[in-house]
Amino acid sequence: MTHIRQYQPDRYTIIGNHLAQHRDLSLTAIGVGTHILSLPEGAAVDIRTLAARFPEGRDRIAFALRELEAHGYVRRVRERTPDGRVITRTYAHSAPAVMGQGAAEREAAPPPVAPEPPRPQVPAPAPVPAVETPAASGEHRTAARALLVALRRTDDRLTLPERDVRRLVPGVAAWFENGASAEAVRRTLSADLPPDLRNPAGLLAHRLRELLPPPLPVCPESPPDPDTGAGRPSRPDPFQTCDGCERAFRGREPGLCRDCRGEPVARDPAVVADPAVAA
Repeated sequence: MTHIRQYQPDRYTIIGNHLAQHRDLSLTAIGVGTHILSLPEGAAVDIRTLAARFPEGRDRIAFALRELEAHGYVRRVRERTPDGRVITRTYAHSAPAVMGQGAAEREAAPPPVAPEPPRPQVPAPAPVPAVETPAASGEHRTAARALLVALRRTDDRLTLPERDVRRLVPGVAAWFENGASAEAVRRTLSADLPPDLRNPAGLLAHRLRELLPPPLPVCPESPPDPDTGAGRPSRPDPFQTCDGCERAFRGREPGLCRDCRGEPVARDPAVVADPAVAA
């Protein structure tokens, strides 16, 4: 790359490399942050205004603002005006690691009437660790990716960037490998979300790792049929009515009981006999 630099006497904005080359922010968040820092004091930077200015849409812009807020570039505070209205005031930090919530913000804001206490500065969330799981089939990985991408339809706060989708795919695929349905995974990931969700990918990774169900047990094979050698259901044979003496006995097919067939019946006094079977 070769820079073609021209002298700009006016209409320019100084943007730090800590924002322009941020390793954990999405490209949309970097662009929104750069645009906000270029605006004059008092400009509107709410989701509706930004969505009307750019083609990304409300969901992507809302997610980008949450990223900037989580990393300290944007802080939104609800304040009460002298006429009693409650407004949301946005503070844009050009260097959040240096500039804290101090005198600069207090001097810029008009004195509110009975202000609500501001929310504390939220540290940047740690990178979402990849969920360590055994290798999953390609079919399960494809279904896992589709489920993660579609979570935004359940709650727009679960709109995930591409890098987090790739990290979470193995964890969802492991649920599928253990026999969980797509609806069970979706319900587990999207249920009871905290009202102030700041790191959705981290929450999803925690639930995938800690709530992973065990594999379904393998059904034991039924004992072989004594006549044919083939397996048969483990449940007992149904009751039949003896064709010779009208007594009930258990058997796979109608016919004669053991007495009528002349077969001896082993009787153990230590076992409580079923009267119907004893017949």
